[in-house]
Formats: sequence, structure tokens, C-alpha cells
Amino acid sequence: MHAVGIVLVLVVLATSVATFARRLRVPAPSLLVLVGLAVAMVPGVPALHVPPQAIALVVLPPLLYSSAEELSLRDLRTVWRPVTILSFGLVFASAAAVGFVAVAVAGLPPAMAFVLGAVLSSTDPVAVTALGRRLALPGRVQVLVQAESLFNDATSLVLFKVAVGVAVAVGGTVDLPAAGGELLLLGGGGSLVGAAVAGLVWLIRRRTADPVLETVIALVTPYAAYVLAESAHTSGVTSVVVAGVLLGRSGRRLTDARIRLQLHAVSAVVVFLLESVVFSIVGLQLPALVRDLPAGTGWWPLQALALAAVLIAVRVLWTLPLTRGVKPARGRLSWRVAGVVTWAGTRGVMPLAAALSIPLLTADGDRIPGRPLVLVLTTAVVVLTLVVQGLTLAAVVHRSGLALEPEHTAREEDDARDALNRAALDHVDHLAALEVMPDTAIDRVRRGLAARLDRTPETPDGTTADAAYRQLRHEVITVQNARLHRLYAEHLISDTTLRRLQRDLDLEQAGLGRV
Repeated sequence: MHAVGIVLVLVVLATSVATFARRLRVPAPSLLVLVGLAVAMVPGVPALHVPPQAIALVVLPPLLYSSAEELSLRDLRTVWRPVTILSFGLVFASAAAVGFVAVAVAGLPPAMAFVLGAVLSSTDPVAVTALGRRLALPGRVQVLVQAESLFNDATSLVLFKVAVGVAVAVGGTVDLPAAGGELLLLGGGGSLVGAAVAGLVWLIRRRTADPVLETVIALVTPYAAYVLAESAHTSGVTSVVVAGVLLGRSGRRLTDARIRLQLHAVSAVVVFLLESVVFSIVGLQLPALVRDLPAGTGWWPLQALALAAVLIAVRVLWTLPLTRGVKPARGRLSWRVAGVVTWAGTRGVMPLAAALSIPLLTADGDRIPGRPLVLVLTTAVVVLTLVVQGLTLAAVVHRSGLALEPEHTAREEDDARDALNRAALDHVDHLAALEVMPDTAIDRVRRGLAARLDRTPETPDGTTADAAYRQLRHEVITVQNARLHRLYAEHLISDTTLRRLQRDLDLEQAGLGRV
């Protein structure tokens, strides 16, 4: 009951904070972390100890799956080279830099410094997605930041396992060939499991038309991908990401408008609750971990600040040359993209879960030296990046000139709507010429489409109960759906515009009911 009470309090707290965050126009994750810190420092508040398995198994799969579903495969194809290099090279560089600085500044043993470097080496997909959702970035830049955070997990996880193995073993050494094989097993095996789960779910959903069953399948899929991959000793995170990416673009073909709207609503609620709780936990954890620090470690705030600065510096030094030398399919990246990519590389709940899973004892039964300090430094760096980078990311994007102006987005949406309505009018004219539909239904639909093109309010004429009229409207929406996805495939609209117009068409079609 105590755990249930804590979860309920966190949900109420997170909902209240999210409401204020929207009014203040600040990122909810950053505000949730600050509020969690403030609550944890109130006298009498019990310390919160969250098992890392709870974060990894309960929280991460649906959040990762949701982020992967939002990833644009079209834009990913244009930035796969920089994503690949960042997911491997930058992770190694960040781990090495943090390890060296942790030895010099924090006095950690080299093995534990390497563990800390591995924990902090990769960006966090949950934090990156949550912070980037409110930014009007071009699709290619958004995908670059988001895809890097989703695909660098396998690399950092291998580094973490190797580092922990060295720290736990007496006189342990690093076996590079074994580490390379483990990287292939984690990344490649996780990808295969994720693809297999996606294929199985696709076959099941093709034969399902029940909204309740569709919702259950959508909620279970990320957990199935994670558990199966972990049971096969591969990367559960990679498996969830691959399954989400593959299923994200097939949803339109697998479900109808009514089910898509329901799945979107359920997913939005689940993501909101889990994100809110998990960012509150990050803030609540730090004071409790600080209390467990041994004597002589009072300099941890400055040490955490130094490590955060090193991570940003390495990211800048790595990203700038990379953006000059790696050319996506549609032009080369610039320093403005490098600045945004650097500042958007926040750490989050995944490093915290990894740090909490560090064993307590060595192979000889002795306590691992430096573990409490590693936990505190990890949590402090996560808090710093979420708060400082989170609160200033919008300003960095604005100053970079990359943010899409609202007028640009609105104009693109209007042009796309006009293209859909013109395609629908052409279809209606074709049906009128064939004389296969009643004239009254043709005239009503034609007047409605003409009003949309003229930007004038539609005047309701009768009801939608007429079967011929509803059938024609369904046909028109099918034509508009096809035209919408052709516009997207031809790079004439962004992923954001595609999603908005798809939702509008789904709402219109669901309102008509079944023919």
C-alpha cells in the first residue's frame, strides 16, 4: 500500500506541475525535476528508493515505443550516417572523457570512473523526446537528435557491462573482442527480436477489428519486445525501438480511423503519466542519495558541474567536425544544427536506472569503492542537464534560426489541405460523370469541398443519415488519405503536417460512422 500511495501522490503532483508548466510555457520535465527536488528536501518526507528493475521493466518500454513510433523513417534515411557515427563514436568519446575527469576531479578509482563514463555516455531518449516535442524543429534535425538517443543504447550498455565487470572482478581486464561480440549480440539480437515481434503483431492486427483488442495489443507490444529480448540476453531497449519504428508507419494500413483515434488517446494518457512520474523520481532521488554519501565527498556539486561541462564540451568538439564532414542526402549540416544537436543531448532516467543497478559488492565480497559517489554524480548530472539544458533549449533553437515559424507551418498545412480537397473534387467530378451516385449526394459533397477551398464556412444541408452521402464522404476521405501520403512521400509536407491532417481525416471519418 505504501508503494501505491507514493505512485498516487506522484501522479497528482505531476498533473499539477504539468498544468503550471503549460501556463508558464516551460518544459514540464524540467519543472517536474525541480519540484521533485524541492519535495525531497522537505523535512519529514521519507526517502524514495526505486528499484532499477521497476524503471527498466515498467516505465521504459512504453515510453521508448512511443518515441520510436514518432520517428520519421523518411527523414531517418537522410541522416542515418551522422546518427550512426554519433551512436558509436560520440558514446566512446564521452565515456573516455568522463572517466578521465572523474579520476582527476572526483578521485574515483579508475574502474568506477569508467563505470560512471559508461553510464553518462549516451543521451536519454525519454528526455530528448519529451523536451523536443514542444520545439518547432525541421523534421531532419528533430529525427537526428531523436534517432541518436534511441540507437546509442546498445553501445553504452556494452560499455556499462564491461565497466561493471572490471569493477566487480579482482584484477579484471577488458577483453576487446568479447566486448565487440557482445555489442553485436545486444544490438543485432535486439533488432532481430524487435523485428520478429513487429512482424507477429502486424499479422495479428491485420485480423483484428475490435477497438478493445487493438488497445490491449498496442499496450502489450512494447513489454513483449522488451521481455523477449532481455530473456534472449540481447538489448531490450533496441528491441522496443525497432518494433516501434517498424509498426509506427503501418498503423494506417492496419487499423481504421476509429481505432487510430482511440489508440492515440490511450497512448497519450499512458505517456503523460509515465513521463510525469519518472521525471519526478529523478528529482526525488538526489537528496536521498546525497544522505548516503560517506564523509569527505562534500565537493560533489562542483564535481557534477565539471562532468556536465565535459559532456557538453565533448559533444561540441565531436559534433562540429562531424556536421562538416558527413553529408545527408539533402545538403550538408551546419554549425546551427551542431549547436542544437549539442544542447539537445540531455541525460535522463536511463543513466539513473543503470547507475542504480551497479552491484554492491566485488567478487571477493568487499564493498565496491566509490559506488555512492557514482550514484550521486550520475543523478546530479541528469538533474543539471534536464534543468539547465531543458529550460534553455527553446532559446537555443530560436537563436539558431532553425525553428520553423508558425506562419510557415500554417502555410504548409493550408497548401496540403487545398491539395487534398482538389483531389477529392476531382474524384467527385469523375463519379458525377459516371452517374453512379445520386445527384443530391454529389452536390452536397461538392459544395462542402468548394467551401473549404474558398475558406468559407460550410453550411449544413440535411443530415449525414443519407447512406449514399455517407458512402461518398467515405470514398472522398479515402482519396484524400491516399493524396496525403503521396505528398509526404514526395517530401512536400513535414511529418508534423502529416500527423495533423491524418488526425483531422480520422475525426471526420469516425464522425460519419460505418456505411
